[in-house]
Amino acid sequence: MPNFAGLIKPRGFPLLSLLLLSSCQAPPKEVPLQPGMVITSSTTIQPGEYAFNGADSLGQPVIIIEGNDITVDFNGAKMRGSSDKQWPDEYYGLAVLVRGGKNITLRNLSARGYKVALMAEEVDSLTIENCDFSYNYRQHLKSIREREDLSDWLSYHDNEQGEWLRYGAAVYLKNCNQALMRGTSVTGGQNGLMLTQCDNGLFYNNTIQFNSGIGIGLYRSSHNRVMHNRLDWNVRGYSHGFYNRGQDSAGILCYEQSSNNTFAYNSATHSGDGFFLWAGQSSMDSGKGGCNDNIIFGNDFSHAPTNGIEVTFSRNILANNRLEECHYGIWGGYSFGSLITGNSITDCTYGVAIEHGQQNAITHNYFGNDTIGIQLWERGNQPADWGYAQSKDVSSQDYEIQHNYFYQVGTPLKIAGTTKVAINDDNQFYGFKKLLQADQPNEQFYLVKNDIYQAGEFGDAVQAKQMNRIKQPPSEEEMAHWPAQAASLAPVEGFRPGPLPDGMDAMLPDGHPRGRKFILVDEWGPYDFRRPSIWLRDIKDGVYTFLLLGPQGNWSINDGQGFGSINPKTGAFPATVTAKRDSAATELRLELEFIGEAVVSAFGEELPRGTPVHFDFYRYEKRLNWRVRFYNYNEASGPMAHYGAFRALKDKPAAAEKQVEELAFAWWREPAPGVHPDRFATFASTSFEIDPGQYKIAITSDDGLRCYLDGQLIIDHWDIHVPATDEVVVKLGGKHTLEVEHFEAGGFATLSFQMEPVR
Repeated sequence: MPNFAGLIKPRGFPLLSLLLLSSCQAPPKEVPLQPGMVITSSTTIQPGEYAFNGADSLGQPVIIIEGNDITVDFNGAKMRGSSDKQWPDEYYGLAVLVRGGKNITLRNLSARGYKVALMAEEVDSLTIENCDFSYNYRQHLKSIREREDLSDWLSYHDNEQGEWLRYGAAVYLKNCNQALMRGTSVTGGQNGLMLTQCDNGLFYNNTIQFNSGIGIGLYRSSHNRVMHNRLDWNVRGYSHGFYNRGQDSAGILCYEQSSNNTFAYNSATHSGDGFFLWAGQSSMDSGKGGCNDNIIFGNDFSHAPTNGIEVTFSRNILANNRLEECHYGIWGGYSFGSLITGNSITDCTYGVAIEHGQQNAITHNYFGNDTIGIQLWERGNQPADWGYAQSKDVSSQDYEIQHNYFYQVGTPLKIAGTTKVAINDDNQFYGFKKLLQADQPNEQFYLVKNDIYQAGEFGDAVQAKQMNRIKQPPSEEEMAHWPAQAASLAPVEGFRPGPLPDGMDAMLPDGHPRGRKFILVDEWGPYDFRRPSIWLRDIKDGVYTFLLLGPQGNWSINDGQGFGSINPKTGAFPATVTAKRDSAATELRLELEFIGEAVVSAFGEELPRGTPVHFDFYRYEKRLNWRVRFYNYNEASGPMAHYGAFRALKDKPAAAEKQVEELAFAWWREPAPGVHPDRFATFASTSFEIDPGQYKIAITSDDGLRCYLDGQLIIDHWDIHVPATDEVVVKLGGKHTLEVEHFEAGGFATLSFQMEPVR
């Protein structure tokens, strides 16, 4: 693991040190910032805006703070970096480094335009208060409305060598014990607060919302309290009605041996996962350890495209959380010894889903309008490279399911291949379609002493009528109390965290847009409702339906291309607009203007009330007819060692062939019958006519890729790699031919092509 204290030196800047003054001298009241400044004593900074570009390396911070018992009040000073860059994925540099020492307080700083705004290493009792680290680095997302791009997936599996820093961060703390961060804001970036090997900290009353990656992340960090934080809309990889992937974004990330933490009273709605916990690669390799004994209490993790809470390969307490409209309310693969109690799990596809779990208790939860309430199962075989599964018994077994309320859940229980499941002691079942689905036998399975208000098939619960109480449905008034009853009876007093005396109410206020339909993600991340925007919602019979959102005021459509009738052409937000597409159009465009309340742009520019604000819709819809052929290759025709033989494959009969209008593939298995899942080649070609102009071609691949335009190589990424996007700008006009060569060496594969005019 690197030692940033040794790596980070202010090379390239004039070095200025603020030394402790003698007792006979009064310290300056306000000191201006200068690049290369090293602050070693308590200091008040002169307010103002400081345009300080960082260095290409995070090892050269603009400002350094070090020492003991220091308070640095930035007094509202605003540091601005990357002035020579236009886009957030180009931002570079480290604004402030705090290193070494103890009892250092930093407050009232604003820093934007950096790869990392604030980094601290080896600081004991660091305090960060009332800062704003918004609008720093974030990736340019390649996913579009109809399909995701696999290069947008995040990976936080390893941070032993500081790998998380490739994604940037507003705040990155390493080896900082007893840290405190409160009252700090982060929006319009990718990652908020990232902790590595930080113990016994307190992080509360922070607002880290509308970012494209992680709100708060922990790596090998234990005994921390994360409480009363607003962590909503930390999300990517979602398109309403098309895909709900999340791409490993999350409101809270708890990774790799992070244990005994408390996560309480946070709102992390509309995030990829509300809460994402994974034991870590060390546990996967050894079968030992985990992210254990964390308390996840009283949070709102609703409207997650994937999991409201994911807790895997670990032992934890999940209590009194709100989980509404998630794909999985709780995903608990390989969890053990965990308590799931007092949670409200509603309108989810799956309420609680656990494969290969053991000794888990699911009690006093309310399930309402879920498709499946509780699903328990085990797979036929374990992956051979999982040391976890090879070193211990991971059979699905030993569950207590008691005192839960199931209201209008399609299938309350879906349990297969699980041993010792006790479903007893006053579970309430009302309004189900099928009570129990058991695709495989379950040994020592008990469904007894429950109240069943018969309103559907019993399915595989053949003994239910003899072993349970079959009752008349309760009144609507009685059922209205079920959610509160479930939570009030949950056994939480032994571990319930007390709210902090000055902890804020972090939950979404009444009237705020709520629901997965309000997860609106563009090329830079989630929409934050502070600027005018237009979103394509539906296409039917050539009619395009748009949703318009924004602050209070009036909007108008001033210009357009590719559409005939448009209705209406002016109004206030929210609004729905329909437009009839011209059948021959390939470029579709609407130009709009808004005048009204103050606006904050996607990049943090503040526009006062009454400022005309332009926004637009653009879409390029040229269809290409691709001929796609697949081949199996062997050692003699390997793409790396024998490229000539590999390329000669396309002169032979293909193992499979397709004609498609969009070159957009993602393969977890074989791409077509007769083609191997690994070691296959893809050759795709198309000929087309196009209007003169400059065009951007972007291709995402895994593994190797070569692209030829009219016989000339324009993209060469010929190696084994994870999903990656290559872009090139070319001049086109008239007739052209594109040829794509691709190979897959093993594992997952993807090939996805996009082309549009340069605007």
